[in-house]
Amino acid sequence: MRHDVIVIGAGIQGLATALNLALRGRSVLVIEKAAPARHASGVNAGGVRSLWRHPAEIPLARASLEIWYDIEKFLGADCQYHSNGSLRIAESDADVAALEKRVADLAVLGYHHEELVGREALRTLVPDVAPHCVGGLISRAEGSASPYHTTWAFYERARREQVDFRIGAAVSHIERSPAGWSVRVGAESFSAGVLVNCAGAWGDAIAAMVGDEAPLRREAPMMMVTQRVPRFLGPVCGLVGRKLSFKQTDAGTVLIGGGHLGSIDASGEVAIPDPRKMALSAQTVVEVFPLMRDVRVARSWCGIEGVMPDQLPVIGPSPAADGVFHAFGFSAHGFALGPIVGRLMAELVLDGQASLPIEPFAIERFGAS
Repeated sequence: MRHDVIVIGAGIQGLATALNLALRGRSVLVIEKAAPARHASGVNAGGVRSLWRHPAEIPLARASLEIWYDIEKFLGADCQYHSNGSLRIAESDADVAALEKRVADLAVLGYHHEELVGREALRTLVPDVAPHCVGGLISRAEGSASPYHTTWAFYERARREQVDFRIGAAVSHIERSPAGWSVRVGAESFSAGVLVNCAGAWGDAIAAMVGDEAPLRREAPMMMVTQRVPRFLGPVCGLVGRKLSFKQTDAGTVLIGGGHLGSIDASGEVAIPDPRKMALSAQTVVEVFPLMRDVRVARSWCGIEGVMPDQLPVIGPSPAADGVFHAFGFSAHGFALGPIVGRLMAELVLDGQASLPIEPFAIERFGAS
């Protein structure tokens, strides 16, 4: 069966890419070995932020925010998106110094969206923060969304736009064909003129099938969610010096992450939480928000994420194979970028160039050829 484009991977990057291609009139097939939103895209912390990003990602993050503001209208679904701000909390004078340097460095680059706040302003934003916290850095026009609901909404919108899906079978072989590329999935073969690799934590394996190399590793960031508690928190919170991602959902539960890692059963592609690291994360929460001391954790989980050595994704054309494009390795902060990455990948495929700078994300930076 022939399509204009085959997209491998039904996480938010792959689904957004497929949708944008379909909206521009192309026939698209998405191949997904598990299920849409099965791994990182459906189980992350849901932050929608430009705050504290690498400067190379800021243009993408800021452009993606413009899409997020109308994401529910665009997708025709409730994504539980809220723009209550992203806040990085300083626990010491050293943390404040780091924030001051960050703001100064960004100003040199022409960015002014990250705003320093002092002790009193911090307590206006988060009244229940611990007494030892001395300030923070906030980007006000951003926030969070539900990863599963959002990624699934991309899937449903793509289906409405006539994107085809092959779910539940892995790509076993890729080769050049008269039509461009032939992709084998079990006993079936599919062909297209263009191939887009959005395979997430397995993006390096797909890249290798077309002759590209990427030093990707797989990690399992852990998440916890608590029982419901009365509303007390607006912005999504993190810390300067310790691992923490902390937000309250519409339901009143508190979602806790921040980068502590579980383990991965590679054979079953299953991530397993580490109770000891969960305890460390919970202790951090209690120290920064003491009112959480007696709140119970309802459940925990991990997602499998693809991480690059420099913590930046791979976005761009293959240097080894004409008609192949990559978007993977988002290193645990790709959810917010999904809407704009989908648009940029469609531009690369159809226009030959992206409307935003993506040179820092080229796979060639690792010596690939």
